Amino acid sequence: MSFDDYTSLSFERSPAGVLTVWLDRPESRNATDRVMHGELARLWADIESDDKVRAVLFAGRGEAFCAGGDLDLIEEQIANFDLVVQMMDEARAIVLGALDCPKPTVAAVHGSAVGAGLALALVADLSIVAEDATLAEGHVRLGIAAGDHAVLLWPLLCGMAKAKYHLLTGTPLTGLEAERIGLVSRSVPAEEVMAEATAIAEKLAAGSDTAIRWTRQALNQWYRVGLPAFESSLAHEMLGFFGPDIRGRLDTLRARLRDDPS
Repeated sequence: MSFDDYTSLSFERSPAGVLTVWLDRPESRNATDRVMHGELARLWADIESDDKVRAVLFAGRGEAFCAGGDLDLIEEQIANFDLVVQMMDEARAIVLGALDCPKPTVAAVHGSAVGAGLALALVADLSIVAEDATLAEGHVRLGIAAGDHAVLLWPLLCGMAKAKYHLLTGTPLTGLEAERIGLVSRSVPAEEVMAEATAIAEKLAAGSDTAIRWTRQALNQWYRVGLPAFESSLAHEMLGFFGPDIRGRLDTLRARLRDDPS
């Protein structure tokens, strides 16, 4: 299986059977534009059909894992029914593709993880996160419901009280705090993230294929119980693109980023 037709993702294979998938838009801190969002959605079928892949490692080029949705894409979605439907279908495919994929997945997270990037990081089987990384579920700050993964994953990972606090207020948290509340698997110093995540991915690749696959498939049934809540949150998120709040909040965010690009 070749991954040559991807343009916003790049790939490396190891002799151990680990496929490293790089989010590869470093000039935009790997923000998800239309191309990357679509490629993340269709990636899973290609991974599943590649017999040489025994484990998958997700990482981000440059300064961040993923800075969230590209602001031009977010603006384009406002009151755009066809595009909103497309984004909804792709968001669903990213999450369900990860849950259904027979290959174990690891996320190596540094810098920031927001939006679809945060969904990818947390839906991975194991998430290795820099202690100083910033994880942010900021949908509500844009005036849209937290839909692409949060309602499905956060209550099971860190409990309803912490989930409501972060999802309703949009308060970001560090990798160290994310590990403390159980949102991620491990936090390590930033310089150790890639090595640690790679070692774990190689360990999974060397393990029993069926034992690991069946164990994770069984564990993921806990998420599947929550799929009605996921579908509800996803639909309400997309409804927000037709509401009164998003335009003004998006303009405010653009102005803030112009004043402080970091």
